[in-house]
Amino acid sequence: MKRSVLAIWFFLAVWALGLGIPLSQAQPFPNRPIQLIISNVAGAQSDVTGRILAEEMEKILGVKIVVINKPGGSGTLGTDAVARSRKDGYTIGYSSAGGIVYARVMNPEAVPYDPDKDLEHFGLHLFFPNVVVVQASSPWKNFGELVDYAKKNPDKIRVGTIGQGSIDSFNLEITQALTGARFTHVPFKGGESVTTALLGGHIEVAYDVFSKYLPHVQARKIRILLITKKRSEFPDVPTLTELGYKQELPSVWMALFGPAGLPEEVKKVFVAAFEKAVKDPESKSKIEEMGNIVEYKSPSEFRKIMIEDYERAVSIAKQMGWRKP
Repeated sequence: MKRSVLAIWFFLAVWALGLGIPLSQAQPFPNRPIQLIISNVAGAQSDVTGRILAEEMEKILGVKIVVINKPGGSGTLGTDAVARSRKDGYTIGYSSAGGIVYARVMNPEAVPYDPDKDLEHFGLHLFFPNVVVVQASSPWKNFGELVDYAKKNPDKIRVGTIGQGSIDSFNLEITQALTGARFTHVPFKGGESVTTALLGGHIEVAYDVFSKYLPHVQARKIRILLITKKRSEFPDVPTLTELGYKQELPSVWMALFGPAGLPEEVKKVFVAAFEKAVKDPESKSKIEEMGNIVEYKSPSEFRKIMIEDYERAVSIAKQMGWRKP
């Protein structure tokens, strides 16, 4: 009996090799570790949520997912690495609206890929509400006071963001255009650098994600002046339209994707695994406890959001004079 089984396996091996197909590829996908490129530094909120997602997908797919951080260019470096990767499903990416939408609006020459043509989207994972924050000891008790001071003292207030071309830098530009206030933009390279600079007094204001500052707000070290999505635990913190302005500031979202041109069976595996991982109650709870909003969107739903966000951002950029009509 053993000899018969061995003979069958030997025949299959010879047959696969004769066709030029490695045995590992003859097995169902996936059959070896997958590389997940996160377009931010280790320790950043998107890195933490990406790793939680990766852990859950490991259980579903049954293979190791190796996380590689590739920050820079407001998410464009990591995103480009995925777009240029082999179309075999063993390199995927976790990136934000910054690298997929807003960098293309603010710095189109620095984005070498077309997210709709060069990437295969597996769906949207979550939203990061964005906030405008100051130290708790700051003289500005609300957003109106900050704007008034910035109007009377143009360029005196230093505002930190995670980088030029990020959604935060875009929100800063919208704020200046809508309010008439003028700030000095101080771009950082992501992660906790903006928070460290704010707490250290190297900048007076930060535009960043809500979840990053929640522990510091609870410790009474930081005050939130403005938020892009209402939070029940902070009912008195307004959004921009609640203050009477004509448009809202956008929020960051995170999505999972791979290079365009993946085999159909690989796409089906990832889409199913991603949806199951996002909806897992335990991982969802972990992420939402950090102040984020987990909200699964299918590939088609996400593509619609991505296109609408881009078109809206381009329209705003043209209105503000940042791009030619």
